[in-house]
Amino acid sequence: MEILDYAFMQRALLAAVLVGLTAPAIGTYLVQRRQAVMGDGIGHVAMTGVALGFLLNTSPVWMATLVAVIGAVGMELIRSRGKTSGDIALAMLFYGGLAGGVMIINLSPGGSTANLSSYLFGSITTVSAEDITAVVILAVFVLAVTVGLRRQLFAVSQDEEFARVTGLPVRALNLLMAVTAAVTVTVAMRIVGLLLVSAMMVIPVAAAQRVTRGFTATLTLAMVIGVLASLTGTTATYYLDAPSGATIVLLAIAVFTVMTALSTPLARRRAKAARAAEEVCTHDEVKV
Repeated sequence: MEILDYAFMQRALLAAVLVGLTAPAIGTYLVQRRQAVMGDGIGHVAMTGVALGFLLNTSPVWMATLVAVIGAVGMELIRSRGKTSGDIALAMLFYGGLAGGVMIINLSPGGSTANLSSYLFGSITTVSAEDITAVVILAVFVLAVTVGLRRQLFAVSQDEEFARVTGLPVRALNLLMAVTAAVTVTVAMRIVGLLLVSAMMVIPVAAAQRVTRGFTATLTLAMVIGVLASLTGTTATYYLDAPSGATIVLLAIAVFTVMTALSTPLARRRAKAARAAEEVCTHDEVKV
């Protein structure tokens, strides 16, 4: 295939696969916890890390990871305290991160807000070999946590009090989930962009929930949808010269629309089967 003749497209497609796997993987837990917009907030904070990378002449990806992790831990600590002022504190953290990024990038030598464009919206042509190395390492961490600890994370996401009674380290798992979400943001920012990464954490999961019933099935299908949307969107970007992040997210929304259309007749068939099973049980009880 012609598209694979170019090194930058090979890197972009590999990054797309990793984004498609990791974003829905952690997103499944965030949706379960009703924290769907957490990725958006972390993306704002990560902007400061990207800008610091330019200012300090170091890797923006690794610096964004460090700042995003610190921000995510702060968000989790604010959430766990449950005070009414928590929303205000989170808002200040989110917008402070965005404003800080814009301010710092203008202080860096030769820096301007134009340097942030590819990180805000994603750009397949700017994914370097160094970026891929960082993305692969971070993606392995995310998948190890979200898949390897899926039972524990699901228990905490479903009912923290019950998880605590069973002996699970709830505080540690909550912090680990926040850190994993922060790492996922930096994995996805080169392809999807910081402003759209939250969409890839939520939309594939919402689409999968339309046709699945169990947690594992939802997690698996969400990751499949994420990979298909990311790969298709990245490929379309090459041929259509379209922005990668917007293309991928719009494709994910299209999949959600299709799944929603399919879910209605599927729900009817399930309801019909349930009624039939109930009638059979009732008939057997009458005979007895």
